[in-house]
Amino acid sequence: MRALLQRVTQASVSVDDTVIAQTGPGLLIFVCAMQNDTLAEAATLASKVAKLRIFRDNADKMNRSLVDTGGAALIVSQFTLAADTTRGNRPGFSAAADPATGQTLYQAFADQVRAKGIPVATGRFGADMAVALVNDGPITLWLDTAR
Repeated sequence: MRALLQRVTQASVSVDDTVIAQTGPGLLIFVCAMQNDTLAEAATLASKVAKLRIFRDNADKMNRSLVDTGGAALIVSQFTLAADTTRGNRPGFSAAADPATGQTLYQAFADQVRAKGIPVATGRFGADMAVALVNDGPITLWLDTAR
């Protein structure tokens, strides 16, 4: 699975001009299930996200995790993280999991993050969403369970 994490002070997701999910300080997580991903990858990625020390401690060092800070996560499905841009000018997305598998793994990832005691809000799988955020830092990280 792939994820793009952005440390945020706030973030929201809207569908049809209506906010459907929002969060305060924590992470905005764009997530994509790849072909051959399993529930094990969802669990591995969730564990990494929960423990990743990217929040400031009292000495202003990135030394605290989402769990440590009591922050929240806004999780948004984004199959375009599977983009292959090696040929031509039009990205290919054949490396992404099929929609049914993608939705199952997206939900499993969100459930696993929630099980770590982190408040979770989610976008709507497959919807055309507008995402707003205030990036904190900015801190943006790419995670991939295949690496």
